[in-house]
Amino acid sequence: MRWNKISQPILLAIFLLGQPPMSASRPASEPKVILFLGNSLTAGYGVEPSQAFPALIQQRIDSRGWNFRIVNAGQSGDTSAGGLSRLDWLLRTAIDVLVVELGANDGLRGIPVDVTRKNLQAIIDRTKKRYPRVKVVVAGMQVPPNLGPEYGKQFRSIFPELARRNRAELIPFLLDGVGGAPGLNFPDGIHPTARGYEVVADNVWKVLDPLLRSLSQ
Repeated sequence: MRWNKISQPILLAIFLLGQPPMSASRPASEPKVILFLGNSLTAGYGVEPSQAFPALIQQRIDSRGWNFRIVNAGQSGDTSAGGLSRLDWLLRTAIDVLVVELGANDGLRGIPVDVTRKNLQAIIDRTKKRYPRVKVVVAGMQVPPNLGPEYGKQFRSIFPELARRNRAELIPFLLDGVGGAPGLNFPDGIHPTARGYEVVADNVWKVLDPLLRSLSQ
Protein backbone atom coordinates (compact mmCIF):
# COMPACT_ATOMS: atom_id res chain seq x y z
CA MET A 1 0.00 0.00 0.00
CA ARG A 2 1.24 3.49 -0.78
CA TRP A 3 1.99 5.58 2.29
CA ASN A 4 -0.02 8.53 0.99
CA LYS A 5 -3.11 6.34 0.56
CA ILE A 6 -3.25 5.42 4.24
CA SER A 7 -1.81 8.54 5.82
CA GLN A 8 -4.33 11.09 4.58
CA PRO A 9 -7.38 9.62 6.39
CA ILE A 10 -5.34 9.12 9.55
CA LEU A 11 -4.04 12.68 9.53
CA LEU A 12 -7.53 13.99 8.82
CA ALA A 13 -8.97 12.02 11.74
CA ILE A 14 -6.29 13.33 14.09
CA PHE A 15 -7.04 16.90 12.98
CA LEU A 16 -10.81 16.63 13.36
CA LEU A 17 -10.81 14.75 16.65
CA GLY A 18 -8.55 17.40 18.09
CA GLN A 19 -11.04 20.18 17.37
CA PRO A 20 -13.42 21.74 19.89
CA PRO A 21 -17.13 20.87 19.73
CA MET A 22 -19.15 22.71 17.12
CA SER A 23 -20.76 24.90 19.74
CA ALA A 24 -17.43 26.14 21.04
CA SER A 25 -16.21 29.46 19.66
CA ARG A 26 -12.71 29.56 18.28
CA PRO A 27 -10.22 32.10 19.61
CA ALA A 28 -9.42 34.79 17.05
CA SER A 29 -5.81 33.64 17.02
CA GLU A 30 -6.72 30.20 15.68
CA PRO A 31 -6.38 29.73 11.91
CA LYS A 32 -9.39 29.81 9.66
CA VAL A 33 -10.07 26.40 8.15
CA ILE A 34 -10.28 25.61 4.44
CA LEU A 35 -11.87 22.24 3.73
CA PHE A 36 -11.03 20.61 0.40
CA LEU A 37 -13.73 18.01 -0.20
CA GLY A 38 -12.81 15.88 -3.18
CA ASN A 39 -11.71 12.64 -4.76
CA SER A 40 -8.31 11.28 -5.80
CA LEU A 41 -7.43 14.56 -7.50
CA THR A 42 -7.61 16.29 -4.12
CA ALA A 43 -6.09 13.36 -2.22
CA GLY A 44 -3.06 13.43 -4.52
CA TYR A 45 -3.24 9.87 -5.81
CA GLY A 46 0.15 8.70 -7.04
CA VAL A 47 2.22 11.48 -5.48
CA GLU A 48 3.47 12.33 -2.00
CA PRO A 49 1.05 14.26 0.24
CA SER A 50 3.30 17.32 0.03
CA GLN A 51 2.91 17.30 -3.77
CA ALA A 52 -0.90 17.26 -3.84
CA PHE A 53 -2.41 20.59 -4.80
CA PRO A 54 -3.96 21.34 -1.36
CA ALA A 55 -0.48 21.08 0.17
CA LEU A 56 0.90 23.38 -2.52
CA ILE A 57 -1.85 25.87 -1.73
CA GLN A 58 -0.95 25.68 1.97
CA GLN A 59 2.64 26.54 1.05
CA ARG A 60 1.49 29.66 -0.78
CA ILE A 61 -0.71 30.67 2.14
CA ASP A 62 2.14 30.22 4.61
CA SER A 63 4.53 32.22 2.44
CA ARG A 64 2.16 35.18 2.74
CA GLY A 65 1.81 34.83 6.47
CA TRP A 66 -1.96 34.30 6.30
CA ASN A 67 -3.64 32.46 9.14
CA PHE A 68 -5.38 29.60 7.31
CA ARG A 69 -5.13 25.84 7.74
CA ILE A 70 -6.10 23.44 4.98
CA VAL A 71 -7.86 20.15 5.67
CA ASN A 72 -7.41 17.73 2.77
CA ALA A 73 -10.58 15.62 2.70
CA GLY A 74 -9.82 13.99 -0.61
CA GLN A 75 -10.79 10.33 -0.95
CA SER A 76 -9.86 8.28 -3.98
CA GLY A 77 -12.83 6.99 -5.96
CA ASP A 78 -15.29 9.29 -4.23
CA THR A 79 -18.45 10.36 -6.04
CA SER A 80 -20.71 13.28 -5.19
CA ALA A 81 -22.86 10.86 -3.18
CA GLY A 82 -19.81 9.62 -1.30
CA GLY A 83 -18.76 13.15 -0.42
CA LEU A 84 -22.25 13.92 0.83
CA SER A 85 -22.33 10.76 2.95
CA ARG A 86 -19.19 11.71 4.90
CA LEU A 87 -19.87 15.43 5.14
CA ASP A 88 -21.43 15.48 8.60
CA TRP A 89 -18.31 13.93 10.11
CA LEU A 90 -16.13 16.49 8.34
CA LEU A 91 -18.28 19.35 9.63
CA ARG A 92 -17.51 18.42 13.23
CA THR A 93 -14.97 21.21 13.08
CA ALA A 94 -15.90 24.73 12.07
CA ILE A 95 -14.84 25.65 8.56
CA ASP A 96 -14.55 29.03 6.88
CA VAL A 97 -14.02 28.01 3.25
CA LEU A 98 -15.36 24.93 1.46
CA VAL A 99 -13.75 23.89 -1.82
CA VAL A 100 -15.91 21.27 -3.54
CA GLU A 101 -13.96 19.08 -5.98
CA LEU A 102 -16.38 16.28 -6.75
CA GLY A 103 -18.24 14.97 -9.77
CA ALA A 104 -15.45 13.59 -11.94
CA ASN A 105 -16.11 10.01 -10.87
CA ASP A 106 -19.84 10.55 -11.40
CA GLY A 107 -19.08 11.52 -14.97
CA LEU A 108 -16.75 8.59 -15.59
CA ARG A 109 -19.49 6.26 -14.38
CA GLY A 110 -22.17 7.93 -16.45
CA ILE A 111 -24.26 8.88 -13.41
CA PRO A 112 -27.21 11.06 -14.45
CA VAL A 113 -26.34 14.74 -14.38
CA ASP A 114 -29.38 15.59 -12.27
CA VAL A 115 -28.20 13.19 -9.57
CA THR A 116 -24.73 14.75 -9.45
CA ARG A 117 -26.17 18.25 -9.37
CA LYS A 118 -28.54 17.34 -6.54
CA ASN A 119 -25.75 15.81 -4.45
CA LEU A 120 -23.43 18.77 -4.90
CA GLN A 121 -26.20 21.20 -4.03
CA ALA A 122 -26.94 19.17 -0.91
CA ILE A 123 -23.28 19.41 0.12
CA ILE A 124 -23.40 23.18 -0.18
CA ASP A 125 -26.78 23.47 1.56
CA ARG A 126 -25.75 21.28 4.48
CA THR A 127 -22.49 23.16 4.96
CA LYS A 128 -24.20 26.56 4.85
CA LYS A 129 -26.84 25.40 7.29
CA ARG A 130 -24.12 24.43 9.77
CA TYR A 131 -21.88 27.43 9.06
CA PRO A 132 -23.91 30.24 7.44
CA ARG A 133 -20.88 32.47 6.84
CA VAL A 134 -18.85 29.85 4.99
CA LYS A 135 -17.39 30.81 1.63
CA VAL A 136 -17.85 28.20 -1.10
CA VAL A 137 -15.64 27.47 -4.08
CA VAL A 138 -16.80 25.09 -6.80
CA ALA A 139 -14.20 23.29 -8.92
CA GLY A 140 -15.40 22.78 -12.49
CA MET A 141 -14.79 19.46 -14.21
CA GLN A 142 -15.24 17.91 -17.65
CA VAL A 143 -15.69 14.37 -18.92
CA PRO A 144 -14.00 12.52 -21.81
CA PRO A 145 -15.66 12.92 -25.23
CA ASN A 146 -16.43 9.20 -25.47
CA LEU A 147 -19.39 9.76 -23.13
CA GLY A 148 -21.12 11.71 -25.87
CA PRO A 149 -21.43 15.43 -26.64
CA GLU A 150 -24.82 15.89 -25.00
CA TYR A 151 -23.81 14.29 -21.70
CA GLY A 152 -20.53 16.21 -21.77
CA LYS A 153 -22.33 19.52 -22.30
CA GLN A 154 -24.81 18.88 -19.51
CA PHE A 155 -22.06 17.73 -17.17
CA ARG A 156 -19.92 20.84 -17.76
CA SER A 157 -22.91 23.06 -17.03
CA ILE A 158 -23.34 21.66 -13.50
CA PHE A 159 -20.50 23.65 -11.99
CA PRO A 160 -21.09 27.20 -13.27
CA GLU A 161 -24.79 26.75 -12.52
CA LEU A 162 -24.01 25.75 -8.92
CA ALA A 163 -21.65 28.69 -8.53
CA ARG A 164 -24.24 31.17 -9.81
CA ARG A 165 -27.07 29.71 -7.75
CA ASN A 166 -25.07 29.73 -4.53
CA ARG A 167 -23.06 32.92 -5.11
CA ALA A 168 -19.95 30.79 -4.92
CA GLU A 169 -16.56 31.23 -6.52
CA LEU A 170 -15.86 29.07 -9.57
CA ILE A 171 -12.67 27.39 -10.74
CA PRO A 172 -13.75 27.05 -14.40
CA PHE A 173 -11.86 23.79 -15.02
CA LEU A 174 -9.64 22.29 -12.34
CA LEU A 175 -7.46 20.45 -14.86
CA ASP A 176 -7.05 23.33 -17.30
CA GLY A 177 -3.68 22.92 -18.98
CA VAL A 178 -3.26 19.47 -17.45
CA GLY A 179 -6.06 17.28 -18.79
CA GLY A 180 -4.89 15.35 -21.83
CA ALA A 181 -1.27 16.50 -21.50
CA PRO A 182 0.90 13.33 -21.52
CA GLY A 183 3.83 14.94 -19.76
CA LEU A 184 1.68 16.13 -16.86
CA ASN A 185 -0.28 12.94 -16.18
CA PHE A 186 0.47 9.38 -15.19
CA PRO A 187 -0.07 6.69 -17.87
CA ASP A 188 -3.71 6.32 -16.80
CA GLY A 189 -4.32 9.72 -18.37
CA ILE A 190 -6.43 10.77 -15.38
CA HIS A 191 -4.18 11.57 -12.45
CA PRO A 192 -1.63 14.41 -12.59
CA THR A 193 2.04 13.94 -11.86
CA ALA A 194 3.80 16.18 -9.36
CA ARG A 195 4.44 18.68 -12.16
CA GLY A 196 0.81 18.44 -13.20
CA TYR A 197 -0.29 19.26 -9.68
CA GLU A 198 1.75 22.45 -9.79
CA VAL A 199 -0.39 23.57 -12.73
CA VAL A 200 -3.56 22.51 -10.89
CA ALA A 201 -2.43 24.58 -7.89
CA ASP A 202 -2.04 27.58 -10.21
CA ASN A 203 -5.63 27.11 -11.41
CA VAL A 204 -6.93 26.93 -7.85
CA TRP A 205 -4.82 29.82 -6.61
CA LYS A 206 -6.21 32.22 -9.22
CA VAL A 207 -9.58 31.89 -7.49
CA LEU A 208 -8.51 31.37 -3.88
CA ASP A 209 -5.96 34.18 -3.71
CA PRO A 210 -8.43 37.11 -3.83
CA LEU A 211 -10.90 35.27 -1.61
CA LEU A 212 -8.35 34.51 1.11
CA ARG A 213 -6.87 37.98 0.79
CA SER A 214 -10.28 39.49 1.61
CA LEU A 215 -10.74 37.14 4.58
CA SER A 216 -7.29 38.05 5.90
CA GLN A 217 -8.07 41.75 6.19
